[in-house]
Amino acid sequence: MDETSKARDELDRLGRSLRGQLVALVADLTIRVHLRQLSLDEPKVADRREPLRYHYSTVYQGNRPATATAAETASRAAFLLRAAGWDVTASQEDDDGILWIVVVAHRDGNGIRILTSDDTPAVVFRGQTPALALCPPQPVQQPEPVRTPETITPGYVLCYECDGLGWCPGAVAAGGCSASPTGGADAGNAAQRRSALSAGVRVS
Repeated sequence: MDETSKARDELDRLGRSLRGQLVALVADLTIRVHLRQLSLDEPKVADRREPLRYHYSTVYQGNRPATATAAETASRAAFLLRAAGWDVTASQEDDDGILWIVVVAHRDGNGIRILTSDDTPAVVFRGQTPALALCPPQPVQQPEPVRTPETITPGYVLCYECDGLGWCPGAVAAGGCSASPTGGADAGNAAQRRSALSAGVRVS
């Protein structure tokens, strides 16, 4: 099994574990349960920096029974999670005038947040797995030099940003390294500075 397959299998395992715990919580804490809404079909991009990282995440909203208070619901949630081996903390958050009791739990990198309030019968469940790279990092392919000391136009030197590579990191898409003219009041000193920094050669 290659590295990519192992990473995807691990992410899928974490996703199944997360969904299983959320199903148990939703079924215990809310009424009129619709588990098809608790979907973890495909991982989503969590971080677009290379290498891309993916995670499973979901949100489910149900209603607690009319006989259960927000404090009782939060206490029951914390009890169920601790019994299943999760690290649990509880706090209160004010969101636009609604005071929520927030239960936060972590296990194996997975995270669950449960929000309940006496201001509304709603109970909100949020869950996500850790973000994993599904493919190993790809080596950066450096482009071929656009200009070199041997091919540069007479009277120009390689610009100092390219460090003698013949292309600038920020200008590759625009066609490579920009050459700088040697004319002007400070031409001699500028050419020497650029040549030293870029390993280019002043051509005249």
